[in-house]
Amino acid sequence: MTLTSHQTARGPAAGRLDLDPDRVGRDLVSLVLTVVELLRQLMERQALRRCDQDDLTDEQVERIGTTLMLLDRRMDELCAEHGLTRDDLNLDLGPLGTLLAR
Repeated sequence: MTLTSHQTARGPAAGRLDLDPDRVGRDLVSLVLTVVELLRQLMERQALRRCDQDDLTDEQVERIGTTLMLLDRRMDELCAEHGLTRDDLNLDLGPLGTLLAR
């Protein structure tokens, strides 16, 4: 993103942004993968809670573990295909910290 005549070094004037059309596709992929990674982490935490509560059979625990490992590997592949890292997916929410757990 570059500054236009409508922007200053302090920020966009009247909320206008000069979006780079060449990066729109990559930025969209990054956003989608960020949402998928957030959901993957939430599913992983829920699975760990269920395992800790002992309300799953050994077979269910094994299946969940395998599925989460495959999903994690696929996320790495998708990031690599699009020239991204997991750190690229972690949005900075300002005073709230970052979106994704490290």
